[in-house]
Amino acid sequence: MPDPIYAIGDVHGQLEDMQRVLSLIEADGGPDAKVVFVGDYVDRGPDSRGVIQALIDGKAAGRNWVTIKGNHDRYLSRFMDYMIVHDPATRPDLFWFNPRLGGDKTLLSYGVEAEEDALLTAVHEEAKAAIPQDHLDFLEALPLMHVTEELVFVHAGIRPGVPFDKQVEDDLIWIRQPFLEFKKPHERLVVHGHTALEHPEHAGNRVNLDGGAGYFRPLHAAVFEGRDSWLLSDTGRVPLKP
Repeated sequence: MPDPIYAIGDVHGQLEDMQRVLSLIEADGGPDAKVVFVGDYVDRGPDSRGVIQALIDGKAAGRNWVTIKGNHDRYLSRFMDYMIVHDPATRPDLFWFNPRLGGDKTLLSYGVEAEEDALLTAVHEEAKAAIPQDHLDFLEALPLMHVTEELVFVHAGIRPGVPFDKQVEDDLIWIRQPFLEFKKPHERLVVHGHTALEHPEHAGNRVNLDGGAGYFRPLHAAVFEGRDSWLLSDTGRVPLKP
């Protein structure tokens, strides 16, 4: 039987809930369990700073964690590097500081206030003074994909029919269609987040773990043994099947 590998859906600044599901993982697989986080550590929730610090601390302590980049993580990096507050994948009038995207909550977790009509240069200067460099380095170094013999972990999904080594970042962190509507088997079972649901879903060729923590629904963790999967609960494993 293959070693279990655990995965956590989009966190979105929900530090307390992240600690809860990590406790479920440790109860099931012990302190050395391999855990893949599928991205979106920041935005919308109350403690993006705390989430990033906890991930940095866990890795420094030797935890077997893989942290994948999400589109919201890139928002923060791009704002800090280039003062970019819009992504072409969103509608033209939706900017990162808008509460729908939640960049305002991320910066507030660092003590920086950012309204939609705020002067970008002023907010940027405050953010540069407030956000630790190791947090920015962490975001910059996030991988886009983690591949095992049976599984591929990404934030949003993959473009069907394109080899893994030819996938592009914008798809891996932003794609919805045509990935979500594709019903044929992929080379590996795709484990992802990004598209918020009421509850995680096994769609046959993919598993979506985003149960809507960015909208204050519970965060979820799953365990995979080969392509078999279970959600973790306070009472143990719950089968997650197509």
